[in-house]
Amino acid sequence: MTSIMRQILWGLTLGIILFAALTLSYLLVFPIARLSDLWNRELMDIPFIIFSFSISVVLGIAFGIASGTYWRRQFQAVDSWLFELEEGQQPEVKQNQAFAEILSISKRVEKLYKQISEKAMLSQKLATEKAEEQESRIQEIISQERNRLARELHDSVSQQLFAASMMMSAINETKAPSEDREAKQLKMVEEMIHQSQLEMRALLLHLRPVALKGKCLQEGIEELLIELKQKVTMNIKWKVEPFPLDKGVEDHLFRILQESVSNTLRHSKAEQLEVLLIKRDDKVIMRVVDDGLGFKVEETKAGSYGLQNMHERAGEIGGTLKIVSVENKGTRLEVKVPILVVAGEKHD
Repeated sequence: MTSIMRQILWGLTLGIILFAALTLSYLLVFPIARLSDLWNRELMDIPFIIFSFSISVVLGIAFGIASGTYWRRQFQAVDSWLFELEEGQQPEVKQNQAFAEILSISKRVEKLYKQISEKAMLSQKLATEKAEEQESRIQEIISQERNRLARELHDSVSQQLFAASMMMSAINETKAPSEDREAKQLKMVEEMIHQSQLEMRALLLHLRPVALKGKCLQEGIEELLIELKQKVTMNIKWKVEPFPLDKGVEDHLFRILQESVSNTLRHSKAEQLEVLLIKRDDKVIMRVVDDGLGFKVEETKAGSYGLQNMHERAGEIGGTLKIVSVENKGTRLEVKVPILVVAGEKHD
């Protein structure tokens, strides 16, 4: 039941009470012998009983509509404050509220926004400190392990593929031309080995640290997408605006982008990928859109470590992550992070 309907019912009840009060007052002032006299006595050529009942009901309904409309506006204002608070925006609270209860709610909403902003700012600072501390400590270990793995693959699998390729080339060159069927099969094997060599080279190329490592977020995104564009047939487009960000925010956004692009490559079978990074109204917006198979977000979210990890990373920097996916139409991932600056501090 809406607030207007509820107030109309209260107004109707009030009107009936008013009708009873008017009738009782009339009987006290003008006593009657029989109740039927209320019908016979007229006011403005209308039987008194009908006139008083109509006036009472109309006044009650009018009061209910007026009060219901007023309270609906008050509830809509509170709902608007909470929506803006949910979106990470500062609620536009008016202090000239007529009722102390609404004024108290407005003050609490403002206080809650300040607390959320302070916590988001603290989370971003902690994320920055954590990223800077861990990057120097972990990056070297990751780099050494990747280099070791790349070296072992190069010294073993890559060399064996090269040797197999040379042997197949020699066999094909010395093979008698009369054995066409067998020669074609050997040629196919040679081509498969050659393709495996190319894939191994691509794998070795990817065995490198994936963090930003001295680059800003914009540079890291462009480098990642340029390299990806050279290795896949997917049509990749991007728009990246230059603006400064804290190290922790950059690191988390880059990791979210990597996870999103990885999901697109592995699952979506998309032909087009678009990446957007912009700053609007003190908010960083990163959007990743593909035209792939799509999926059911609610069913996948519960059991997907990747999606859960992206939501957690967005939350750690005070941001929000929304995913909209339509089957056979594509998927759209959007991250919004507020840029919170302490009074007196500015980005260089």
